[in-house]
Amino acid sequence: MLVRQYIDELYERNDLEEEKLLYILDYIQKEEIGYLQKKALQTKEKYYGKKIYLRALIEFTNYCKRECRYCGINRYNTQVERYRLSEEEILKACQRAKELGFHTFVLQGGEDVYFRDEILVDLVKKIKERFPEFALTLSVGERPYESYQKLKEVGVDRFLLRHETIIPEMYKKLHPQSELQTRLDCLESLKSLGYQIGAGFMVGLPGYENKDYVKDLLFLKHLSPHMTGIGPFIPHHDTELRNEKAGSVEKTIIILALVRLLLPKVLLPATTALGTVSEDGRLRGFASGANVVMPNVTPPEFRDKYALYNGKKNTGDEAAEGLRQTCEMIRKNNYEVDMGRGDSKVKY
Repeated sequence: MLVRQYIDELYERNDLEEEKLLYILDYIQKEEIGYLQKKALQTKEKYYGKKIYLRALIEFTNYCKRECRYCGINRYNTQVERYRLSEEEILKACQRAKELGFHTFVLQGGEDVYFRDEILVDLVKKIKERFPEFALTLSVGERPYESYQKLKEVGVDRFLLRHETIIPEMYKKLHPQSELQTRLDCLESLKSLGYQIGAGFMVGLPGYENKDYVKDLLFLKHLSPHMTGIGPFIPHHDTELRNEKAGSVEKTIIILALVRLLLPKVLLPATTALGTVSEDGRLRGFASGANVVMPNVTPPEFRDKYALYNGKKNTGDEAAEGLRQTCEMIRKNNYEVDMGRGDSKVKY
């Protein structure tokens, strides 16, 4: 009874005390998960209707200087075949995305030292000159304030930077050479510069407890990002966490629904990882208030090399037929496809 009461309170207020969030996570039962999803979906539809926004994802480099213990492209993995798209290849991928009907590009890569400011700024200028009506999102990790400022000045609209975990001990365990505070400072810099920002975390990290998820949820509430990336942890066979258990779909959809209720206007992807751990993972994400999908338009010959985790689905969504199937899946489940810019309704 208390679980439903607290869900109702969260639905009405879009906020909830720490102990009540923890109670929901500790005691929620199967039938109450459905009720939580119902309230999350109602909240999403209040602000975005039945729209599911499609973004064109371009994974343009798998070189990375970071040591993240869970990631298949971390700097210490000598088994991965590295690649870096040329400027021409990136622009061709953008053109292909335009031809398919997208109006948002998401350029995602490892923290590749090759893409220093002058190179990345020049690339952004050329993308924005050729596709001025398109929204451009970058996901390239931690950079100095001045770097974010230069990129904003030449037209980058959005920046995705998952905080990964707000628990300092866990952050240090996963990133032994990095600092949580640096990540948080980067998010604040991006926010202050006027980006539409994205944060988020993985569900099912080894050793994570419900009390830790609550702290992540409350951090997101405080940060109030425009986008939040939530997906299950999936181990990669070439990392130290190779033998750990993957995060569950059930836990992920609960967290997604709670994020939607805490941040009613947030853009919330049904991630590739969610679709990887379960065939119906993305649909269950939509039912929990998710409203973004990012089909992959990376050239097919590079797709398998951007392997952050085991079993990543590379379904050919860059092809017209693959995109058609994605759109059909969305429509036949009574949602609406929107391939426009799809800007966040979060305002500061």
